[in-house]
Amino acid sequence: MAEGYLTTHVLDTARGLPAQGVRIVLYRLEGESRTLLAETVTNDDGRTDSPILPKESFAPGTYELVFAAGDYLRATGQAGADPLFLDEIPLRFGMADPEAHYHVPLLLSAYGYSTYRGS
Repeated sequence: MAEGYLTTHVLDTARGLPAQGVRIVLYRLEGESRTLLAETVTNDDGRTDSPILPKESFAPGTYELVFAAGDYLRATGQAGADPLFLDEIPLRFGMADPEAHYHVPLLLSAYGYSTYRGS
């Protein structure tokens, strides 16, 4: 059984704070197929309370995290006019190493975001 796993973290770069209450959905992608694996919400530190994909469920492949940024931006008064510039943010990425910990954070503001492979 694989030992790898996936975590995430959302930081509100405009406010300089962890982004609490961001809904996150994880999918596994195989060709045209998209399978829902997990749904969670960030805690007061902008993290999930447990890995979004635990070790026992890990498999190498292509995944997509979808962050409900628009709901968070509305709740914090940062949304601006509809339609929002950023609403749902999908991040597609591959995980190839079954022994690795993959950490995929999101740095968020109302008009931009970035991500990277963290540690």
